Amino acid sequence: MVDITHKISTLREAKAVAIVRVSKDETIHAIRDNRVPKGNVFEMAKTAGLLGVKKTPELLPDCHPIPIEYTGVEFDIEGLEIKITLSVKTIYKTGVEVEAMHGASIVALTMYDMLKPIDKNVEIKNIRLESKKGGKSDFKPASEGLSALVVVCSDTISRGEGEDRAGKTISEKLEELGIVSEVRIIPDVVSEISSALKNSESDLIIFTGGTGAGPRDRTPEAVEPLLDIRLYGVEEQMRNYGQQRMPYAMLSRSVAGIMNEKLVLAFPGSTRGAAECMDAIFPHVLHVFKVIKGKRHD
Repeated sequence: MVDITHKISTLREAKAVAIVRVSKDETIHAIRDNRVPKGNVFEMAKTAGLLGVKKTPELLPDCHPIPIEYTGVEFDIEGLEIKITLSVKTIYKTGVEVEAMHGASIVALTMYDMLKPIDKNVEIKNIRLESKKGGKSDFKPASEGLSALVVVCSDTISRGEGEDRAGKTISEKLEELGIVSEVRIIPDVVSEISSALKNSESDLIIFTGGTGAGPRDRTPEAVEPLLDIRLYGVEEQMRNYGQQRMPYAMLSRSVAGIMNEKLVLAFPGSTRGAAECMDAIFPHVLHVFKVIKGKRHD
């Protein structure tokens, strides 16, 4: 089973379609008039489809158990064909397209089973995914042309007594998004941190380190006075994401804001903490550049 613990929950939707084709008009009339010996075809098939959606992870080994929050089944008769449309919604970390397709398949199979006593030539065809929404692919702002500066705030590393891992991790994750970055190492000194921010020409400046509650953790004090706008929602998302994975994340003083139309972020200094902050807000936070440009043209 694929590891999805690093993902965030978003609204996920999927719609699947299946076609049941009968061989004669009498079968369609029997369905419409509720004269099928085994019972009401649409109601029975719909019920089976709802159960099929819920049981998907029990039958498909790699499917994650998902809190299904909505399932809808619709039928449309077109000549000798009955089009089944099954929709699924949830707010979770992974999509529901397999659940939708499985549910549509069960609806179709139930109809086949109920109709075979009166029609020996029923066919099931064209089970397919019609649409899906949600997840990273639907919320991926453009990152082309953006540049980034990653600033590692650490007395130890700046003296050459330690190895930078957090900065490299952030840089690698930015590279996956197509953002070119430079990594710079400075000591935990307010003036150095302020200077790095004021003098940067990059679109995105990310500090890592100095956001804890220790006596040398001064990154927020250096960054906050220089911001034009605080992005409190981004800060809340980083802390909330972190606390779901590590209780000590409640002590983090991560910062997010805008200065001179640049996005400024301050992450924890631990490699894990920095990586989790990246996973919590990227690539979605890049939407801020579209907002900034919109304001610029007003």
